[in-house]
Amino acid sequence: MIKQTLRKERTRKRHQRIRNKIWGTKDRPRLSFYKSNKHVYAQLIDDVESKTLLSCSTLQSPLKTAIKPPWTKEAAKAVGEEIAKNAVGKGIKSVVFDRGGNKYHGKVMAFADGARSAGLKF
Repeated sequence: MIKQTLRKERTRKRHQRIRNKIWGTKDRPRLSFYKSNKHVYAQLIDDVESKTLLSCSTLQSPLKTAIKPPWTKEAAKAVGEEIAKNAVGKGIKSVVFDRGGNKYHGKVMAFADGARSAGLKF
């Protein structure tokens, strides 16, 4: 139990360090990534106006039926591709990546690769 608490605290501190450095605007929004034990979530956020421009997760109906199980790297890649397609459709081509305090490997890297392959630059 203590190890889990320490791990969460390290992740929280890492996320705070990242958030102090990055800032999303309307032209270049922040691509926020979050993973739970079961699902993957992503949002495009305009920090200037404090608005979420787009969101995508493994809970949405097209991805929910297509991806089984929703906690794999393939699911994270599919969410990255989906949010990138929606962003490019709205005219957003460049973003700032917020990995949410997670280390850049596994699901985070698969998500980023999926978003890049669908046309986002970060």
